Amino acid sequence: MLKNLEQLIKTIREKQNSSPDRSYTNKLLNDKNLSVSKVKEEVGELIEAVEQDSNKIHEAADVIYHLMVYLEANNIKIEDVMEELKKRQK
Repeated sequence: MLKNLEQLIKTIREKQNSSPDRSYTNKLLNDKNLSVSKVKEEVGELIEAVEQDSNKIHEAADVIYHLMVYLEANNIKIEDVMEELKKRQK
């Protein structure tokens, strides 16, 4: 299960070197306004999907993808986030 998340992060990092014309991920990584806009949009769609009890998994996946891209675009490493979460465990 977590291997999928690790692969997603690896793919996002690899896309930093690809062409924005060929890679939606690269476009998001290089356009912070677009990236933040997509995170907000996808969170709204997830909330709506939960409220309507439809398409929740699809929308949750979109949120995770766009959040991971946003974090990478802003030099926030998921490894650091995971370490912070570990510190918070009681």
